[in-house]
Amino acid sequence: MTVNEGDVLWTPDPSWVERTQMNEFIRWLECERGQTLADDEALWRWSASSIEEFWAVLWDYFEIISDGSYEKVLTGPDIMNTRWFVGARLNYAEHVLRREGEAAPDEVALHHSSEIRPASTTSWQELGRQVRATATRLRALGVRPGQRVVSYMPNVPETVIAMLAATAIGAVWSSASPEFGAEAVLSRFQQIEPTILLVGDGYSFAGKRFDRREQVEIITAGLPSLRHIIWLPYLGLEAPVLAQPVHLWASVVEGPSPSRQDFRFERLPANHPLWVLYSSGTTGLPKAITHSHVGMTLDQLKSTRLHLDLRPGQSMFFYTTTGWMMWNFVVGTLLAGASAVLYDGSPTWPSIDALWDLTARSGTTMAGASPTLVAMMENGGIKPSETHDLSRLKAVVLGGAPSTPATFEWLYANVKQDLRVINTSGGTDMCGALVGAMPSRPVRAAEMQGRMLGMAVEAWSDSGEALTDRVGELVVTRPFPAMPLFFWGDFNNVRFKEAYFSDFPGVWRHGDYIKITEAGGCFIYGRSDATLNRYGVRIGTSEVYAILKELPRVSDSLIVCCETHDGGFYMPLFVSLKDGDQLDAELIAQINKALQERGSPRHVPDLIVQAPAIPYTRTGKKMEIPVRKLLMGAPVATVMNRDGMADGSTVDWYTSFAARPEIRARFNRDAFAA
Repeated sequence: MTVNEGDVLWTPDPSWVERTQMNEFIRWLECERGQTLADDEALWRWSASSIEEFWAVLWDYFEIISDGSYEKVLTGPDIMNTRWFVGARLNYAEHVLRREGEAAPDEVALHHSSEIRPASTTSWQELGRQVRATATRLRALGVRPGQRVVSYMPNVPETVIAMLAATAIGAVWSSASPEFGAEAVLSRFQQIEPTILLVGDGYSFAGKRFDRREQVEIITAGLPSLRHIIWLPYLGLEAPVLAQPVHLWASVVEGPSPSRQDFRFERLPANHPLWVLYSSGTTGLPKAITHSHVGMTLDQLKSTRLHLDLRPGQSMFFYTTTGWMMWNFVVGTLLAGASAVLYDGSPTWPSIDALWDLTARSGTTMAGASPTLVAMMENGGIKPSETHDLSRLKAVVLGGAPSTPATFEWLYANVKQDLRVINTSGGTDMCGALVGAMPSRPVRAAEMQGRMLGMAVEAWSDSGEALTDRVGELVVTRPFPAMPLFFWGDFNNVRFKEAYFSDFPGVWRHGDYIKITEAGGCFIYGRSDATLNRYGVRIGTSEVYAILKELPRVSDSLIVCCETHDGGFYMPLFVSLKDGDQLDAELIAQINKALQERGSPRHVPDLIVQAPAIPYTRTGKKMEIPVRKLLMGAPVATVMNRDGMADGSTVDWYTSFAARPEIRARFNRDAFAA
């Protein structure tokens, strides 16, 4: 049977819906606040229109720990400058570790394994002890609130401990994945001037070990603000000679650890920076997106408890690296008292079903991955339901790219028929979801069940008309606490405004295409801007261009990333060469090597094509978005105006390229045209 978009594939049991935390919240609203709501769609409409009341209610419902009471729920002259719960002081890490005081001695906080480490667990008590020991050492090293602590570490418990320790004492956390080259790391960390760097000596992927000591030397040399290095010998390698003092991880984590009663969390103003994530635009450095303690605490509590229905005794796994916002979100599941499941390595090594091995072994109740990874499993011909004990698995979360009906069909046919498949979309910008799970609703193929509470999400036409059952720009019309505070170092919020508010003044434009149904369900159709969404990690085209600029044979270049009909990605790179040169195997290898070593494996394109010229507007802007839309099936007349181009003749070559059968076959052109 062929599954089509919107087909109902699973309906929740009414008795389970009755027990969900979302339903408990609705009953609490009626009992404690006299707020009667007919269903979760009515709940969303109230939450998105009465935002001050809604977020104040959540503050009380989740019993937020703070010094002092807030003066007002939100203040500020406009959506771009809103501040939340001014006057209150709180700490994100304190809320994460709240479960420690209630958990049984053997209750697990972290399940973890990697290609070079056996499966193991960390209890809530041990997690708390190691966080307090690390925080105490960071304080002894001179770390003060507001200073930046950064990480170049794999997805292992040490990284979680370091993040919680840094934020517990008021430091601002930031992380880069170890597969990123030194240049990509420096383009991020140099913006925020860190004082402490935690580094691993390397990582393992697909059975191969990667020594990153040379990259560490370049990174540390390029960060003059660094005062100390904390070294994790993950591969067992000694630290190189560095200019800064080097401290072994073991000496940090095994140091003095105050008791829970004696340790002091640094409670900070609600809008104090918590962490910096990076999401690249099309020009300049990666955007240093800065989130707040109050925004992440409230939004992650809402998402993990009400939407995902996570609670103590359950666990969540999502395949991610430490450089993607999903890593921060997985750690955030601890806020619900659930366990976080960590894995470092290839998702398909030593076999295509490696993640199902982990899911079964850890007893994961909620597993997650990108639709691209699901497609790889489908192509690998596996059937986890026949080879693995998935009796504890209750839900699968999809994120990082648009899902297709085929993604859902494969999960129900090969994983479990009684399965809650949760499709989500949001991103680094809010370190969470805009649309996603509504526990009472059926699962429909490729659909996000609804808009997240408190998120005033709409689909808009180019003229700002709200659309129903038609594809438009995803916008958010009201402020929300998980909005970035700012981009670090962005003077007068120039880049911040350009990124979200330049198209529709006073309204957040997210950069995705969305369709919202009459019933409130949502379908995402990929990026509407030029950002490269590579397996959920967003890369700026400028990063690619900066690397290619150093190659003497390359005259100019243009790169786009398109979501394909099967849930994957297609990222072609167009290059024009100097002096009549021709693209050959040697240059292709040189380009790929430069992008992988100076950027990361995600920077490497799927195809390199020699083009006669790169299209520009008359104002000198590369036409990345028009080329992307053309490849995905938009009529050329709607995306390229010859009169507005520096050289209108380039239209014909790109039109011909987009018409190639192998290009047309990659995209669902009917959905895009809709």
